[in-house]
Amino acid sequence: MNDQIQPDGSDAYEGAHEYDHGALGDAEYAEFMELAAEEGFDIEDVEGAIEAAGHGPLPVLAVVGRPNVGKSTLVNRMIGRREAVVEDRPGVTRDRVTYEAEWAGRRFKVVDTGGWEQDVLGIDASVAAQAEYAIEAADAVVFVVDAKVGATDTDEAVVRLLRKAGKPVVLCANKVDGPSGEADAAYLWNLGLGEPHPVSALHGRGTGDMLDAVLEVLPNAPEQSFGTAIGGPRRIALIGRPNVGKSSLLNKVAGEERVVVNEMAGTTRDPVDEMIELGGKTWKFVDTAGIRKRVHLQQGADYYASLRTAAAVEKAEVAVVLIDASENISVQDQRIITMAVEAGRAMVIAYNKWDTLDEERRYYLEREIETELGQVVWAPRVNVSARTGRHMEKLVPAIETALAGWETRVPTGRLNAFLGELVSAHPHPVRGGKQPRILFGTQAGTKPPRFVLFASGFIEAGYRRFIERRLREEFGFEGTPIHISVRVREKRGAKKK
Repeated sequence: MNDQIQPDGSDAYEGAHEYDHGALGDAEYAEFMELAAEEGFDIEDVEGAIEAAGHGPLPVLAVVGRPNVGKSTLVNRMIGRREAVVEDRPGVTRDRVTYEAEWAGRRFKVVDTGGWEQDVLGIDASVAAQAEYAIEAADAVVFVVDAKVGATDTDEAVVRLLRKAGKPVVLCANKVDGPSGEADAAYLWNLGLGEPHPVSALHGRGTGDMLDAVLEVLPNAPEQSFGTAIGGPRRIALIGRPNVGKSSLLNKVAGEERVVVNEMAGTTRDPVDEMIELGGKTWKFVDTAGIRKRVHLQQGADYYASLRTAAAVEKAEVAVVLIDASENISVQDQRIITMAVEAGRAMVIAYNKWDTLDEERRYYLEREIETELGQVVWAPRVNVSARTGRHMEKLVPAIETALAGWETRVPTGRLNAFLGELVSAHPHPVRGGKQPRILFGTQAGTKPPRFVLFASGFIEAGYRRFIERRLREEFGFEGTPIHISVRVREKRGAKKK
């Protein structure tokens, strides 16, 4: 997980989970800033880079509504560029897409939610799946209605979801291109969501007033979805393909039949929270529905279940990924692991049904792990049997190891000593007659660990991966993804006025 931050800051990483400015200490922070000044970095640039990499989570604004009301056009207007695909027919947007936006000096995430293909998904199921997940994950919602058409039965269904969720809502009456259309927008008061804001997403009319209303309801920093209660139970999400044994494993660690287990794949539909005593501690385990294939290709309840599983991962601290060791590691297994990594969660990989493996299968499984899962060699591994209880005692130590790595912070002085030795021993390759150097760095946050490195030139992706490997060798970080951002020093005399 790496990002290159250019001098204008345009590619700053979004979604970091924690940055404690005071963790550096006043003296250490002053020394760090002095070093930055000596290397020719603008102090505001340095502080901005650290904040971008290590800020608390940006507030999330979900844009919801039925197909073809102009959601993606509105999202493009919010973010100031044509990013979301727009076409004059329903169902163009299928998957949820997240962008970073800024208005009146405040940054936030915008989630563009998709419509559906009516011949694949029933209207009620698709609206519930897309809208409910987007609403659940958001801090506030913009509900887009076509003012020319007026409120439809589908709009009314979304209103019921919004009321049930209890999230702040800004009602956007789109396609109001002039004063004559404002009368149409006024009819939307009948939805009971407050004042409808007349907007033309296509031409930009009224969007500023609507965004002002958004900032009034959008928090500066949303509440953490985990770790808020000191000493409270840690949240563990059990994820994997259908029928790999997630429910069986939950029942085994609980010591009783807590959830339904059936040989038919897909028994579990909604995430099931269970408080379980294990290893002398109380944990909150979440048994999730199996993720079958790409979300937009799923039908009805399966589609809904996959979105609910994604929401459970977002709220968890550790993802325990179950893989059926008796079968070949699939693309789907890899995609599920990627989902947990991209969510920034600590991770443990549990190979289930280990008791059914013969020596030949174990040999080939090890080869598959080397070739297919080389990108997550840092994740603790346990070989278990949910049926017999084999090696269940190893699960808690693996989870604790992953959590420890997820929360690890490296002091700035120690990090820079490490970077100095690393760059001296293994300098960046010369490209175009130049050899960029890592000048200094700091850890901007944890959960997961996030680093900002300051460099004299562009750092290639391969060298950033090398730095990540060496960081793991030196400091551990077992069981957690790492994010590395690079801030490139501006050429002297080229600073923006």
